[in-house]
Amino acid sequence: MTEYVLPVDQHNAIVQAAYQKRGYTVDESLQASRFCELAAWHGIKTHNALKALHLDDLLGSGNKQAPGCVPGAAVVKKPSKFDAAAKWIANKKLGQAVAFDAIETAMSLADRYGVGIVSVDQAFHYLWGGGYVMEAAKKGYLAYTNCTSSLAEVVPFGGKFPTLGTNPHSWGFPTVEAIGFPIVIDWATSVIAMGKVQQLEREGQQLPPGTAVDANGDPTSDPTKVAALLPFGQHKGYGLSLINELVAALIGGSLPTIRSIAQHEDPDEKTTTSFFFQVIHRDALNCNVFAKKRNQTENLKAVIDDVLGHGNSPPRGKCILPGQIEHEAVMRSNHAGGLIFTEAEIKEFDQISREAGVVLDAGSLQTVNA
Repeated sequence: MTEYVLPVDQHNAIVQAAYQKRGYTVDESLQASRFCELAAWHGIKTHNALKALHLDDLLGSGNKQAPGCVPGAAVVKKPSKFDAAAKWIANKKLGQAVAFDAIETAMSLADRYGVGIVSVDQAFHYLWGGGYVMEAAKKGYLAYTNCTSSLAEVVPFGGKFPTLGTNPHSWGFPTVEAIGFPIVIDWATSVIAMGKVQQLEREGQQLPPGTAVDANGDPTSDPTKVAALLPFGQHKGYGLSLINELVAALIGGSLPTIRSIAQHEDPDEKTTTSFFFQVIHRDALNCNVFAKKRNQTENLKAVIDDVLGHGNSPPRGKCILPGQIEHEAVMRSNHAGGLIFTEAEIKEFDQISREAGVVLDAGSLQTVNA
């Protein structure tokens, strides 16, 4: 299959123009394009610019009844009695801009206190959580984030009605010195993300079995008929999804089944999402009594080598590390000299560029083989 290479500057100009046309500030639009570039550079198809703008159309500034994202909104940073814990009210500000600020704040707090957390209420979805913890991990921190997704799209284990978000968890580990890239463990708590459903529909492909149900609650592999998703690992994925809902409830989040719903019975209820970020300085974890006089980095590598050893990794086995696929995508993007998209994705970018008043000459783009 032939894919197309979109230069970073051209990609960012399209994304920035699209967000500014929707009323977002220059700074917000820059943060949006920064995030979309990060996702695309790492080969993330489910949370790139196409997903970000679709989400804004559906639930953000494009929702005229009850916009879940308000261009130009200001974050209120509330007083906290705990020096290492920040509490923010996002007031529906663009999720990517809030999340970049939050992870950077958490890193600053970790530099001072060993650990830093930022809790965010009244937020709009920040998309790919792995991108934020990856940025922190590259700088030597252990980072974690979770959020409540914008919609209740997942049926709890043993249930029949979707009452949970896809509710991702994302961890980033400081392993660059040990293996050349950060280990990033990042997943939705559904079998697949809804963005994956949209990607498969765009590419004319079917879903894997056991991932989704239709409006009647029957299993379906047709992405056009998906009404709800299933939790991965049955009760285990359900429990991990529930963690996000409970953390959000402690922060201030409300009922999952009414998130982003413009019309519901009680107008005093909240329909926004919540974020949680935690960053730990690696020195705060270091007890410095490693076997065989190893240092912390050497010990990380020794543990990773042991996990991958014993015939588990290629050429004898197939085991790889979380974050390795994204690292390989980065190397592919570097080699191509730009962001790699399928023909279907470029067609959507062409439509976005036309709406934003930016010229995209798809015929002039370099191509690569998938």
